[in-house]
Amino acid sequence: MNRARRRLTATVTAFGVALTVAACSEGAGSATTPTRSATAASDGHAHEHADEADGAGLPGAHTHGVGINPADDLVYLATHEGLFRYDDTGSTRVGPVIDLMGFTVAGPDHFYASGHPGAGTDLPNPVGLIETTDAGETWTPLSRAGESDFHALTASGSGVVAFDGTALQSTEDGMTWGDLAVPVPPFAMDVSPDGLTIVVTSQEGPVRSTDAGASWDRLDDAPPLQVVDWADASTVVGLTPDGAVVLSEDAGATWAPAATLPGQPQAVAAHRAADGTLRVIAVTQDAVLESVDLAAGFEPLPGA
Repeated sequence: MNRARRRLTATVTAFGVALTVAACSEGAGSATTPTRSATAASDGHAHEHADEADGAGLPGAHTHGVGINPADDLVYLATHEGLFRYDDTGSTRVGPVIDLMGFTVAGPDHFYASGHPGAGTDLPNPVGLIETTDAGETWTPLSRAGESDFHALTASGSGVVAFDGTALQSTEDGMTWGDLAVPVPPFAMDVSPDGLTIVVTSQEGPVRSTDAGASWDRLDDAPPLQVVDWADASTVVGLTPDGAVVLSEDAGATWAPAATLPGQPQAVAAHRAADGTLRVIAVTQDAVLESVDLAAGFEPLPGA
């Protein structure tokens, strides 16, 4: 990408305001501002969303995660009202009603999630770490049921990294967890396919680890990243609170502006196809958008 690198700046105050707008109200005991991969304490309280109106063009009141399923290349949205799959005809609810506060795609039809059980769903509250291998039709509790509501959740071939408002933790088998000493309270994060490089966003600015969370460096020259997603082994796409789309082609070390969204972001997913096409899905407060050429911008996702 032959663009002049420039630093995107925003004040901490502006970042905090944007996060507050995008956030959802939590029960007592929550830590800092929540989002798709946000900081939230495992307070054990169910979240009530029955009175919330759906956003225009969205199947739920708020999107906490979006992913591209490698099995079918379809887009899946994680919302308070459950998981929704998009095809050319629109969105379809998949599986049981679970208030999905954390969500990540680990592989073909293989997702991890966390949150709270919805009406008629027989799961502990909070659900801890749950897993599906049939693209969300059924979910299996793995660990920390009744203990953790992971709002920050990401997975690689090496396991899962998650944050529940108390500690950043990792697990290789989904059952046994170890703490990672991150220097900022995570807001959102994503991990490289090999599990070694993690980019964490926060109100204090982003940080990066290249040794699976053993040590961290502050990305002082990076833009005020809100959400990020790995597209391939070295390409990371990020969104800032004001809707700027930024791109890193060196695993999160440096960033360059690439596009602009027509609205405040909630979630992002990215994938580099075999032919080199970079596909980016961005969810704003009002729409699910898609780009296969960032220089040309975004269009509504077909069916959205």
